[in-house]
Amino acid sequence: MERLEQAGFACYIVGGAVRDWLAGGKPHDYDLCTAATPEQTERIFSDLHVIETGLKHGTVTIVMDGEPIEITTFRTEGAYSDGRRPDSVAFVTDITQDLARRDFTVNAMAWSPRRGLCDPFGGKEDLARKHIRCVGDAETRFQEDALRILRALRFASTRGYEIEAQTAQALRDNRHRLTHVSAERITAELLQIVSGAYAGAVCMEFAEIFAEILPEIAPMMGFQQCNPHHKYDVWEHSVRAMESIRPEPLLRLTMLFHDCGKPDTFTVDAQGIGHFYGHPAQSYIVAKRAVQHLRLPTQMEQQLLYLVRHHDTPLGQTKRSVRRKLAVHGEATFRQLLAIKKADCIGQGTTPHNQTELLETEQLLEEVLAEHDCLTRRDLAVNGHDLQAWGVSGREIGFFLSEMLNRVLDEPENNTRERLREIFEELQDGQNQIELTVSGMSAGCCAREVRRLMERIPEVQKTEVVLDSGQIVLYGQKIPLEQVRNALTAAGFEVVI
Repeated sequence: MERLEQAGFACYIVGGAVRDWLAGGKPHDYDLCTAATPEQTERIFSDLHVIETGLKHGTVTIVMDGEPIEITTFRTEGAYSDGRRPDSVAFVTDITQDLARRDFTVNAMAWSPRRGLCDPFGGKEDLARKHIRCVGDAETRFQEDALRILRALRFASTRGYEIEAQTAQALRDNRHRLTHVSAERITAELLQIVSGAYAGAVCMEFAEIFAEILPEIAPMMGFQQCNPHHKYDVWEHSVRAMESIRPEPLLRLTMLFHDCGKPDTFTVDAQGIGHFYGHPAQSYIVAKRAVQHLRLPTQMEQQLLYLVRHHDTPLGQTKRSVRRKLAVHGEATFRQLLAIKKADCIGQGTTPHNQTELLETEQLLEEVLAEHDCLTRRDLAVNGHDLQAWGVSGREIGFFLSEMLNRVLDEPENNTRERLREIFEELQDGQNQIELTVSGMSAGCCAREVRRLMERIPEVQKTEVVLDSGQIVLYGQKIPLEQVRNALTAAGFEVVI
């Protein structure tokens, strides 16, 4: 800064660094602006490595002591025909003209060691009051770049700032412009918004903004559940549940989407009580459509949809059922589902006793993990090579290993080579019983659906369903495994045989 000043050009620290410093924080990086043109800046720092970052917009980057520093010439801007970048810029020598083009007053402050704070739009006062207010005309600011709408919500969500009335009205009036903003830019802001400490208040106050970028969630807003277990409409319940889970983008988004299929599955019984049978599967479908508007990392998108699909599946109230759910979901996902269930319970506003059950499940989880029980086929005391030595080949190897795992999940002491050989011989002798673990069963209607599907298979003479663990036991003669799997999978269940 002193080099530029000695050369006769005013120089300021500008934007976020000034804001964070005045708020009592430590700036993460520093942007400089100056009255010098890019060419003049390059000459002044000719002895250093200079990168022509964006000459068209007046920016060069100098590398000093290994650190890059961006220096931008004071400028005014022309129209934003693409809704993101100015069509043209004009270099000026007045810092106030430069600050006038910025989005919010708290970002339109500059500081110089020689001149002190430059705050022509009242940013320091707004910062002290924790207000977000546009510089100049709010309509113009949002027309220039609609992403500023989400930036305002991010400040409100992450810092607890209040959006000034005229600015709030302008961002509502211009929300349709968000359809012209790239999915990548929207996603980057959205993930920060939902992870903020004040995300719940922002989602409720500006629900129509979220409906603009994610139209699939609009039916949730104001949709009454007509159920004694739910105090709030679907949207408010989802937002309160989101607030109640740790601030990780994946989990926060999951809570927003977890009940998005409820409006499509709503029914009312003779007593006037609302029900949402099958809503987890429908929520998966709706959420899958919704995430197409975003650009989430592939793994994050897949896990989000998985969690939405299984958010209502019981995790178990016995060690036996917890072992089975661990075998299906794995430890990391099991813990995520447990956190989701706790948040879902809090978001209902009516069933605090359910938290006790979930804490009991969590205790069972810790006990099961501490006992190091066999939870996967890899943990069995025998493997595929053993089965080949016992005369088994092809796809039958998988069947026998899965059936052995089922027996071990129920009784961990079965996991010895001797006992597994006995189980193998029992299966070979034609014991007419097959056990499956099915994910996606969350209510009695699911159990009825499973029984109905199995009745269509002549070889299945009897079906037992344990809803808590997702276990199904089939009895019959030469039960066609592939037909069973296909029938359950087609109905939306996930099957482990």
